[in-house]
Amino acid sequence: MAPGIADKKNNNLPLWGNEKTMNLNNLILTNILSSHYFKVNLYQLKTYHEVIDEIYYKVTHLEPWEKGSRKTAGQTGMCGGVRGVGAGGIVSTAFCILYKLFTLKLTRKQVVGLINHGDSPYIRCLGFMYIRYTQPPADLWDWYEPYLEDDEEVDVKAGTGQVMTIGEMLRHFLSKLEWFSTLFPRIPVPIQKDLEMKLTEWRARNKTVDVPQEVVATEEEAVGNHWEEESHSRKSSAHSESKSRGAESRKSGKDARVRDDVSEEIVREKDRQRRERDRHEKSSKHSHRHHSSSKRHKHSSHRGRSRSPGHVDPRSSKHRTRSKSPVERSRIRTRSRSPNDYAHRHSSRRTKSRSPSDKKSENTWFKEAYEHGWNRYMWLGNNKDWFLGIKKSGAMKKGHRTKKGQNAVKFVPRAPEAPNN
Repeated sequence: MAPGIADKKNNNLPLWGNEKTMNLNNLILTNILSSHYFKVNLYQLKTYHEVIDEIYYKVTHLEPWEKGSRKTAGQTGMCGGVRGVGAGGIVSTAFCILYKLFTLKLTRKQVVGLINHGDSPYIRCLGFMYIRYTQPPADLWDWYEPYLEDDEEVDVKAGTGQVMTIGEMLRHFLSKLEWFSTLFPRIPVPIQKDLEMKLTEWRARNKTVDVPQEVVATEEEAVGNHWEEESHSRKSSAHSESKSRGAESRKSGKDARVRDDVSEEIVREKDRQRRERDRHEKSSKHSHRHHSSSKRHKHSSHRGRSRSPGHVDPRSSKHRTRSKSPVERSRIRTRSRSPNDYAHRHSSRRTKSRSPSDKKSENTWFKEAYEHGWNRYMWLGNNKDWFLGIKKSGAMKKGHRTKKGQNAVKFVPRAPEAPNN
């Protein structure tokens, strides 16, 4: 038992942080409270001993999410796996039971019973995790220090394949915030510095070297690789100590392996960043090409809609044809297939056909202008800039709704006419 912690006369445990959420990640807590397992199965368990039996039979790993239930590939920054933003999953049995223990308001004696239980390492691990989430950071060293050399092994990864000792897990709890795809409560900086100093002194006292690794909290695989390499380094160092001739050669060998592991980790991280950058550039080029093709399609469809009467055979089309005035080439009149039926812009803003009696009316004349490869026709009946325009539906556009730069008033230039004999 932990001296100074388990032997305190007060059996009530203090609670550090949020008294309702147990300092859990919001996404994990939401999934716990909404899960059928927590609301139905765990609700029936009323005592501390019933929950311990449930841990013994049901808990097989210590991750917050079940294997394959949460996709974090391609997410970066605040949307990655650490913060729990944007992608949920099936919350694990271990974290559901951990929150169930929190609802029971465990006493000091019950927590000590958890971390010293002999039936299953998962019962002990959930006790240590309960301490990490609920106890004041200043008390963590007193809780964990007697167990830092504990060599009982436990598989912490969902789907198996990540074995570590309880001592290694507790050293990780004291020095790191990351735990697979979630975060432990933050430790104040002065207390964290004190913990690191105590860990350094403990390692020097026990001649234990932990291989330094960067745990990338946004990716579950990076955390797993950290523990794999730490476990591998521990076994390799034990093997080398049994065969080495002196302390200096053992230390130099360990330092070389540490440098090699760090170099390999840097190379892998650079390769990953390069692949992400290349994938981002390819996606940007693809979206640019798609945008350009959409613009070309829109432009071509506009050309197909705004056809010039000069390009349409009057014998096979119902569209009106335009003929130039013999008096002034910049003034034109729009005539239908009927020889005496002319289009005109009325003061009511609409374009209508004109009877032969009004043939010479000024309302039937339009001024033709060529600009940027298109023709436009401005009405000469008033001093306003009203143009001849055709909607997408084929109907004539009202004069007060036409403007110079609109696509509806642009027409393909007419073919040159044959001279009159």
